[in-house]
Amino acid sequence: MQAGILYAACAYAIWGVFPVYFKALQAVPPVEILLHRMVWSLVFVVIVLAWRKQWSWLADVVRKPKVLAGFAASALALSGNWFIYIWAVNNGRVVDSSLGYFINPLFSVLLGYLILGERLRPAQWAAVALAAGGVLWLTWHTAQFPWIALALATTFGLYGLLRKTASLGALEGFSLETMLLFPIAVGSLLLLASHQQNSFAGAPVSQQLLLVAAGPITAVPLLMFAYGARRIPLSLLGLLQYIGPTLQLLLGVWLYHEPFGGVRLVGFAMIWSALAVYSLDGLWRNWKMKQATP
Repeated sequence: MQAGILYAACAYAIWGVFPVYFKALQAVPPVEILLHRMVWSLVFVVIVLAWRKQWSWLADVVRKPKVLAGFAASALALSGNWFIYIWAVNNGRVVDSSLGYFINPLFSVLLGYLILGERLRPAQWAAVALAAGGVLWLTWHTAQFPWIALALATTFGLYGLLRKTASLGALEGFSLETMLLFPIAVGSLLLLASHQQNSFAGAPVSQQLLLVAAGPITAVPLLMFAYGARRIPLSLLGLLQYIGPTLQLLLGVWLYHEPFGGVRLVGFAMIWSALAVYSLDGLWRNWKMKQATP
């Protein structure tokens, strides 16, 4: 269990400092960063699959159109989430992106209710209502709809929902998603090159290496998360997930000096309160289940 906590916490910490990596690629257009992330992620997972000799699942999957369609949908949701996040970070919206990942757990709960028919406990309804109030507060007092946060929460929530009902594990599923995205990414990069708009060719070696590093930087925390998630309770995993957006928020405010005045603080506080209610309810329910177990 201690190893599980360590791996999950490290995965969330890596995701939390992603803004530093993407800021280093600010000279590259967000679309091109996204395309390279697709390409090099596949290269990395192919190396992992070859090392582990883990190919048997692929022959079975290609004969199942419904499985392929499901993973094509999850790949689109994931790539949409990636693009919005890259764009937000490189346009000085790190704080807004952190808000999206604070909202995401509650949005996932709501999706479970609306799509999977899962029942919500009163405390969960209260948490969703508090989060909705925080979003409305930010919209009303800043005169700006928090579309970045909601788009990130929506795309990642849909991705989580699709993966929750999928038949493949973390490594196999991510490998299939990147395989489906790979032709689009390579074709788009070739098209950019034909119009002399490929930033990779004329970039300094340091920037080229950063783009290539998108593969392991994307895949490693995902694999660490999958390892950790199998070894610790879901309630504990739910608490650890706030490491990522907390680090992003701190980077946005203290390192990149993004505005975070009183109005924003109140909106965030309402959402943090919602997360506290949601987390405490989960811990209480887990404790009661343990007490009831003989």
